[in-house]
Amino acid sequence: MNDNPKKSHRADRLFRLAGLLLLAASFAGAWLAMDFDSFRSSPLDTGDKQTLLIRHGSSLKTVASELHARGMLNHPSYFLLLARWLGVDGKIKAGEYQLQSGITPEQLLQQLTEGQVRQYALTLIEGETFRAMIQRVIAAPALEQTLTQHDGASVMQAIGYPGLHPEGRFLPETYYYPRGTRDVDVLRRAFHDMETFLDGEWAKRDDNLPLKTPYEALILASIVEKETGLARERPQIAGVFIRRLRKGMRLQTDPTVIYGMGEHFDGDIRFRDLRRDTPYNTYTRAGLPPTPIAMPGKEAIHAVLHPAAGDSLYFVARGDGSHHFSATLAAHNRAVDRYQRKRH
Repeated sequence: MNDNPKKSHRADRLFRLAGLLLLAASFAGAWLAMDFDSFRSSPLDTGDKQTLLIRHGSSLKTVASELHARGMLNHPSYFLLLARWLGVDGKIKAGEYQLQSGITPEQLLQQLTEGQVRQYALTLIEGETFRAMIQRVIAAPALEQTLTQHDGASVMQAIGYPGLHPEGRFLPETYYYPRGTRDVDVLRRAFHDMETFLDGEWAKRDDNLPLKTPYEALILASIVEKETGLARERPQIAGVFIRRLRKGMRLQTDPTVIYGMGEHFDGDIRFRDLRRDTPYNTYTRAGLPPTPIAMPGKEAIHAVLHPAAGDSLYFVARGDGSHHFSATLAAHNRAVDRYQRKRH
């Protein structure tokens, strides 16, 4: 028998040490797993809403380092490990991201890999002129300004439609875009949206309208837009103008006169202005003006192509946004006395 008590005792100690190390490793592994699981589902320290700009070519490691430097991410190594575990490392998309309060690392990775970038808004307003619209484009946040000239001819050339008059050609809507979008791209989208909507409405128009082309409908819609104070009156106002066109009567609408005056308009229209001839003066010229006078919205275009039936040929503002409609000149004059001259 060759048992050596010393060797046996040493082996026993090594065995117990290995057991303790294995137990410690198990506890450490369990703790790390729990810590990692807690990390992936715990909100980042974003404070109020913050933005994160990821440039083209940036790695996820660069993003993690930036988040750590800004105090939003305590464990950048966990963040990278989570991305590998989810299989999304190397799949982040460049752009500007809005980090919502309470977002978790896993939700952030989903946002970055799906390209859920921050969206900005540009709203084009019904009834505004091209000149006013362009000022909105110039002031739009995060929009890349590529236009060097902002006159109508230059803008239409830049978006690919040289020679077209710009007034009324852009659909007044709210357009969303990410940072870095070019001004010409938003304008081109608004132009195409107007073309698409106008063509669709023209295909469904009422029969026997005194309008030969979609562009004529656009011109009349711009007048209806400028004359309308209450949305529900658009079809009635459109009906008045449609009947006047059918009868060969002049439209006699002040907004066209004002548009023709251009920079000479000082906020007040006078009787002599109504008699001063311009291509847009519908008191001195029959038919439609040569171009729209503003951006008409969808409702105005629809109203012109589906005008309300009736016999009214005149209307006058009541002073509260609504209008009084009349079928005869005598009735119209009485309404003017009542609502404009305050004679009862």
